[in-house]
Amino acid sequence: MSHHPSYAMAGLCAIGGIMGLIKGRSFVSLVAGMGIGSIYWFAGRRIEKNQTMGHDIALSASTLLLFFMAPKALRTRAPVPIIMTTLGTASTAYEAKKSYEEVYGV
Repeated sequence: MSHHPSYAMAGLCAIGGIMGLIKGRSFVSLVAGMGIGSIYWFAGRRIEKNQTMGHDIALSASTLLLFFMAPKALRTRAPVPIIMTTLGTASTAYEAKKSYEEVYGV
């Protein structure tokens, strides 16, 4: 069941990228949203199949999301970057916890 957050973030990143394209005509938003979303999807598949490094990959995607969206959220105060930054923060905390549990068996 721990693969569901990765799939949810994959879908939300893709939707965020599409919204960036529609609202701001930003092709970069679409590419970034689809790129980070595909990393989340790949991580979710690894987690679902009980393969190693799934949570680590999702943590990397969460970190990338924060790295790109937090400055934009602070600069523009637009709703989509703020929502994506908030979700990225929550995802980073969750995936860090799950990655720690996977490595140390806690």
